[in-house]
Amino acid sequence: MKFLVRGGKKLSGEIDVMGAKNSVLKAMAASVLFDGVVNITNVPLIEDVFRMRELLSDIGAEVREEKRKLSISTDKLRGDTLKKSVSERLRASIVLAGPILARQGKVFFPYPGGCVIGKRPIDVFLDGWRAMGAHIKETSEGFEIKAKKLRGTDYFFRVVSVTGTETLIMTAALAEGKTVLRNAALEPEVSALADFLNRAGVKIRGAGTPTIEIDGTGGRLLKATEPFRVMPDRIEAGSFLILGAVLGKGIRINHCNPEHIMALISALHDAGVEVKIGEDWVETKKPDRFSPVNIKTREYPGFPTDLQAPFAVLLTQAQGESIIFESIFEGRLGYVEELKRMGAKIVPCDPHRVIIAGPTELQGREIETPDLRAGLAFVIAALLAKGKSVIGNVYQIDRGYERIDERLRKLGADIERIE
Repeated sequence: MKFLVRGGKKLSGEIDVMGAKNSVLKAMAASVLFDGVVNITNVPLIEDVFRMRELLSDIGAEVREEKRKLSISTDKLRGDTLKKSVSERLRASIVLAGPILARQGKVFFPYPGGCVIGKRPIDVFLDGWRAMGAHIKETSEGFEIKAKKLRGTDYFFRVVSVTGTETLIMTAALAEGKTVLRNAALEPEVSALADFLNRAGVKIRGAGTPTIEIDGTGGRLLKATEPFRVMPDRIEAGSFLILGAVLGKGIRINHCNPEHIMALISALHDAGVEVKIGEDWVETKKPDRFSPVNIKTREYPGFPTDLQAPFAVLLTQAQGESIIFESIFEGRLGYVEELKRMGAKIVPCDPHRVIIAGPTELQGREIETPDLRAGLAFVIAALLAKGKSVIGNVYQIDRGYERIDERLRKLGADIERIE
């Protein structure tokens, strides 16, 4: 599928933020730790959720879907091998390995796939499991991990990892004794997962700080006392805020948590964009002119790497030179050549830095989506550009943004899905 976009239209109106992709996937994986049914609400209907559901079903979980609610039972769990064809398309598949290992005592997972944005080393997962007593064998197909009994450990993350932190929290939940995770990720999705597990019988302290302590249950499965409500997707909220700043006559983004995107709001303010902030909404419109801004991506609460590509589109309209320093992934600037083909003046300095000069008028082109976040940046660029654009490989966009074409049309965008 492709998107056909005719650019140049100003947008206005309101748009709702869906549940967070990076939160719902971890809640789905955590269902393996439970005895009985786990209910998850405010579920975004995106491709990554469908793929995680497929992985769970393949190992014997019963997954029922009703509107935006998932009910997952793993009482008849039978498998310990993650389906290769799905895992290779879903980077988050690795987070399932921890709960399966904790419950079954063994797991086999293929090399995980997902976006092509540079190396995402999995040694933080493997080293953590080894420290907890697991034995790991690497094969040509993936990793075979076994553990007679997982033990609590004191583990330091050499590199801050959100999925690593979340996966080791889930693994430690059923382990024997106390686990201490140091240099842990601070993202709000980590705190949401920890809160859910705490309510189910695990004792977790320090989530949202660099040091997290987990008192495991020693193998006893958890009991869900209430549904897991998926938090608002802060990356989607930020993406829409950038869209409103570039093209909006006045766009209000509802059902979000402004505190989760303060780094972006601060950068927009420096660029000359006014953002109105409410309790669960933000609102913005295009200013008369944009000022250049230098940004460096960082782990939360710094500027999100997932918003770097959309913000680059905004910087093509700024009066002067801006610098983007991508410090998380060395391949995340791969979209730059496509923006240059649209007329953007971007000079790569090295694999982590680019200089963007503006303002420049973008021209519609046929472009291919390399990854999820760059895909949304291309949508914004195409809506901003003069003329017609065709965006290919929209599966990548559908992985994280639900029915984005339909939702943007309600704001006045000229975008349609074509074969």
